Amino acid sequence: MNNDSTPDRPAEARRADVVALVKRTGFARVADLSRELGVSEVTVRSDLTALEREGLLGRVHGGAIYGHGPAGLETSFETAQQSAADEKRRIGVAAAALVTSGSSVLLDVGTTTTAVAEALLARDDLDDVVIITNGLSIALALESAIPRFTVVVTGGTLRPLQHSLVAPYASAMLERIHTDLAIIGCTGVQVGAGVTNVNLPESELKRAMLHAADRSVVVADASKLGRAHVGVIGGLSEFESLITGTEADAREVEALRAAGCDVRLV
Repeated sequence: MNNDSTPDRPAEARRADVVALVKRTGFARVADLSRELGVSEVTVRSDLTALEREGLLGRVHGGAIYGHGPAGLETSFETAQQSAADEKRRIGVAAAALVTSGSSVLLDVGTTTTAVAEALLARDDLDDVVIITNGLSIALALESAIPRFTVVVTGGTLRPLQHSLVAPYASAMLERIHTDLAIIGCTGVQVGAGVTNVNLPESELKRAMLHAADRSVVVADASKLGRAHVGVIGGLSEFESLITGTEADAREVEALRAAGCDVRLV
């Protein structure tokens, strides 16, 4: 354990540095913060607790994450739905265009994937499509398309913020299915970290969906690019493409494309 090398520095100034360091990559480990700031890990943990109480950071195992909102900085479904609504609608239409009649689709939970569900609902040309989801909001949105669509809900433990179903039963079901396509949402896409999510239980389900499909695409609005979070879903190379809005930062898009990621701007 490190000894504090700057004991007289005001806690407020040190904590401002903590926030800046975590914000830089979206996630930082206690050990790295301790080394960077020249203080003990005990001091870092105390700072993280205080910053979480203020709603500036979220504590996770081994470190902290940066974001906005309650419950470890994960925003509610309803709050997220109000953000970038037009961009998500365009992303939804583009992703829904990948679905063909007679195919099977894994549709992840989230507001961008809900936009995909709404776009699928509007496609009168589709028939005999099986859609498997762990999102209750998505299942209900697709209900009126039955019997054109067969809507399957994974089961599992209900998480109220996103109205999502997670382990144990959701993951067990995903081990027993195989689909043509998976459409997966996330909270971060970054060259170094790949595709990540702020919530660990959901990131495990997203990873299982990725491995249960012949091909997978990730859908993410522009605010998710350049961010990294604690839950790894998969590497960039594991996804056929990333569908995002034209609002995306050109430098982030260029970096992703240079890393081999097929970025579709809509």
